[in-house]
Amino acid sequence: MAKRQLFFIRNVLYFTFTAFGGAQAHLSLLLRYFVTNINFVTEEELLELNALAQVLPGPASTQTLVGIAYKVGGLKLAIITFLIWILPSAAIMTVAAISYSLLDQKDKFVNGFKYVHPIALGIVAYGAFKLGKRVLTNQVSIFLACGALVGTLVLKEAYVFPLAILIGGMVSSAIGTPTEETELRVRLFSNVNPKKLGYFVGVLLFMAMLGALINRTSPFSLPIRLFENFYRNGIFIFGGGQVLVPMMFTEFVQMKHYLSQTDFLSGFALQQILPGPTFSFTSYIGALGMKQGDYSVLGQAIGGFLAVLGINLPGLILVLFIVPFWNDLKKISRIKYSLSGINAVSVGFIIAAFFMLLAPVGLNWMFLGIVLATFLLLSLTKISPALIIIAGVVLGYIV
Repeated sequence: MAKRQLFFIRNVLYFTFTAFGGAQAHLSLLLRYFVTNINFVTEEELLELNALAQVLPGPASTQTLVGIAYKVGGLKLAIITFLIWILPSAAIMTVAAISYSLLDQKDKFVNGFKYVHPIALGIVAYGAFKLGKRVLTNQVSIFLACGALVGTLVLKEAYVFPLAILIGGMVSSAIGTPTEETELRVRLFSNVNPKKLGYFVGVLLFMAMLGALINRTSPFSLPIRLFENFYRNGIFIFGGGQVLVPMMFTEFVQMKHYLSQTDFLSGFALQQILPGPTFSFTSYIGALGMKQGDYSVLGQAIGGFLAVLGINLPGLILVLFIVPFWNDLKKISRIKYSLSGINAVSVGFIIAAFFMLLAPVGLNWMFLGIVLATFLLLSLTKISPALIIIAGVVLGYIV
């Protein structure tokens, strides 16, 4: 493996263990680890991949990271990156579901991580500031960002995310697109391998039908149906972790009763103080779902893995299918000019996330001081977010 790819994997590890704060904070860390520290991709390429991930179903941070990996080292590096990114937090959430003794110690664990919350908010603020400087360059982009901010804070509904992304892309595309490039479209679609396209569609449909095909009396019925449940949800989740939670609660608590409301909220609270993708929360639900079927510890561990794989797989397949001809696709004017609107809307989402995470705290001056200190350290120095987070954890256990 080339030295550059080894450096890339090292940065993926750094990112995996410091990516607190959800997808909004993750974007600023992606910029830091894969653009600023070592230029694996340009800032423009990263923002384009993020915009693409925003309009695809599934976890935006995961898709953006995997897209970068594909550009750096192809399919093999993309899969390695995906596994490094999802497995640590998914493993912890699976263990948490299996071991109630771990959940009994959750208060001590949360207490030790109490200063990670304001540090994560400082990272979110830094991400909004840095991305805003890059993206909000005209009145239209500022208007779209403000619209996304207000819509998110006022409506607080899952449909706001895909709707705002769609509107942002349409507005910037309509204003910026001069003409259609018919010839480019023809060339683009002539480059798509029909056999690969057939495999792609076939895999999507087969996975979606698994739950209906399996015999309910089979010992493999529950794990396969669980995989199908999460895979199906992965196809329809736009907007990341904000949308994931209400969908998971409705299906697996209210409808299927795989876990209680208390267990659901306890698991989600634990996930919030872990680095990594919010979608790893599904491994907790999958493990508890297998427990309802009286499966062994090994069966519950398998359930956790199938859940996190199922929820991520649709988005992973989509991004790996699109990225190889993304350079041609983005040359179509309507797509190219839509990206600026989508990125502007993303800035609005980041600012909204900052205020929503800050609201429960109120006027806690120590908390706000840590937020400000984190923002200034990231803005004025080259200190790694990992060191700031480690310092916060140490402080949490000492104080």
